[in-house]
Amino acid sequence: MDNTISKIRKSNKIKLLLTLSTVILITLMFPKGESIESEVTEGSIWIHNDLIAPFSFPIIKDPDTYKKEIQSAVNTVYPVYIKNKDVSPSDSLAKYNKFLLPLLDELIKKDTLFNPTFLSDNSVAVFKSLRLQEYNLSVKRTVNLKQLFFNLKNSLLQLERKGILSLQNDLKKDSIAIRVGNIDRIEPKSNYFSIDEVRRILNTKLLELNLPEKIYNAALEYVYHFVFPNIIYNKTFTLEEIEQAKNSVSKYSGIVNENERIIAKHERVTHTIKLKIDSYRIAKGETTGMVEIVLQQLGKFIHIGFLITLMGIYLFILRKKIYYDNKKIFILAINILSLSFITYLINQLTVDVPLHYLIFVPVSAMMITIIFDSRVGFHTLVVISLITGALRGNDYAFVAANLFAGALAIFTVRDIKNRSQIFRSFIFILIGYIVTIIAFGLERFATTESILMEMAFASTNALISPVFTYGLLIFFERFFDITTDLTLVELSSFDMPLLKELAKKAPGSFNHSLTMGTLAEAGAEAIGANPLLARVGAYYHDVGKLLTPQNFVENQTNNKNIHANLSPEESVLLISQHVKEGIQIAKKYKLPQEIIDFIPMHHGTMIMSFFFDKAKKLYGPEKVDVNKYKYPGPKPNTKETAIVMIADGCESAVRAISDPNSENIENVVDQIINTRIEQSQFDDAPITYSDINKIKTVFTNILIGQYHKRIRYPDQDKVETGNGIEKENE
Repeated sequence: MDNTISKIRKSNKIKLLLTLSTVILITLMFPKGESIESEVTEGSIWIHNDLIAPFSFPIIKDPDTYKKEIQSAVNTVYPVYIKNKDVSPSDSLAKYNKFLLPLLDELIKKDTLFNPTFLSDNSVAVFKSLRLQEYNLSVKRTVNLKQLFFNLKNSLLQLERKGILSLQNDLKKDSIAIRVGNIDRIEPKSNYFSIDEVRRILNTKLLELNLPEKIYNAALEYVYHFVFPNIIYNKTFTLEEIEQAKNSVSKYSGIVNENERIIAKHERVTHTIKLKIDSYRIAKGETTGMVEIVLQQLGKFIHIGFLITLMGIYLFILRKKIYYDNKKIFILAINILSLSFITYLINQLTVDVPLHYLIFVPVSAMMITIIFDSRVGFHTLVVISLITGALRGNDYAFVAANLFAGALAIFTVRDIKNRSQIFRSFIFILIGYIVTIIAFGLERFATTESILMEMAFASTNALISPVFTYGLLIFFERFFDITTDLTLVELSSFDMPLLKELAKKAPGSFNHSLTMGTLAEAGAEAIGANPLLARVGAYYHDVGKLLTPQNFVENQTNNKNIHANLSPEESVLLISQHVKEGIQIAKKYKLPQEIIDFIPMHHGTMIMSFFFDKAKKLYGPEKVDVNKYKYPGPKPNTKETAIVMIADGCESAVRAISDPNSENIENVVDQIINTRIEQSQFDDAPITYSDINKIKTVFTNILIGQYHKRIRYPDQDKVETGNGIEKENE
């Protein structure tokens, strides 16, 4: 399984597929139908030859002007109403009589079943009581029910004949369009009643009769049920009128005839001329045939292809670790594709605001810098800026703004020490954008309003970019299992649980690791390796000694060496076991693989010479298999793991020197390095003899400084034996 994954990560076919997919996808994101030549900005000077129209084409109106004309046309539309044939005065009368006649004729029946569902029980009871009073001469009638109902009916019919409008329409107009057949008759809305107005009028008529409250409420409930609008708002017809009004507004403000000069050389690009140039570019794209379209797409493919190729050449020559790791190539491809897609989406929007400043190029620049390094980050920034600028129509101002802001963002995170440092990039990104906005704004005589608008969107970019970087960085670290310098900085803290446990249970190994960290960091700096990775790798290289710290001499405080009573084979088993256990502990604490690699590689396949020699003395040289006295490996395969291997041997050996003068230390360092070279431990590591000489010089100087002899003070012997009082060091 591991071999399969390793092959995929290094496969040239996968690399080629990633590259081609990226180039093709970006090619498809170019604006359709337009010939991309160069972006023209207002106020700039046309430095090309005279631009002559090869064919006639219409001039597209300014978007703001067109939008205003559209709105003006919409404002001329009146809401369309139609007369409801189902609601006429005669129909309304029929519905009224349907309930009126049974109420007059059947309420007197003893067991009448008449009970209109639209009336409340109280209202039905009131009407029944009134009707019975009319047939009972001994009871004084409160009101003439028949006369009341017919009065209400007549009032309602009069209102309906004038016209009752349906609910309020979407257009707030004082007049409406009454559609009769195919003809719209514009009339004031005041010529008709609304439902609310009809109800108010009926309510007033009832109040004028001075009816008792119960009868008034019942009559009002009854008559309200028959208030129907007979002039109905038709939303479909109205929308059709609006759409027709919009379509009647021309998108064009004029025409450029064939052979007419669009702009002369060295002429300033005015607003009108820019509209002509933009119209020409669109018209030229629309008139191209299939052959021209294919050639144009091929040009776009080559355009993006050579930008991606430049990136590949840089990685192949200067960043081979990235080039030969398809996972890292995929990370770069995701960054380039995501920003290209955002650019594509923003290109689809036609709002008249500088949305292109919401293409978060600085986010990608900072992320790549943190994940890899500042040089890869800057090179990626250049490629992304050029690609997104191309998608914007070869917008040079856009490219320059992102290059400047992105470069400043890279500067803020190139030596990042903690995650909160990401947020200081806000001010630098903002400065980068504002400077370029002012510069290009002054060049093209931009209005103060447009400059301030661009600054507002750029400020949003500067504010959001650090937040996006922080969140996306965590995602990339977890999802792609990558180790950034931020992760290494966090692991180097002595508050990390594993280091605290190592310091507590194996203090000798912990101090040994700290000294190694100093050596490894200095050695890495000397040969251009990663100093932070080397130092952190040294801190964790011996975590396997946590389980049995007493098996190792540096942790044996009682001067009792357990290996004195063990056979060489048993000692080798105990010593070599800390490598396997160290890997298990590291995985338990979820250390990155880059750090776990230091655990077996700092020993490589070295011979445990002490126990090997002991075995030869006990059993005879011919009876001892040297392979049984070797560490399991693998050998170091990076500069950093090779440095830690040398540091481990040098620190341990120099610590054992009885007389650590400069000559002895230098000899020991030479011997340690030569032994590892003789045992072919650096065969898999990209380290040269020149690098080894630099490491040797640095290690020797540091170790001499740490282990140099000091003068003995008076009574030093008594102090060491506890028989005297230590005098103050001078």
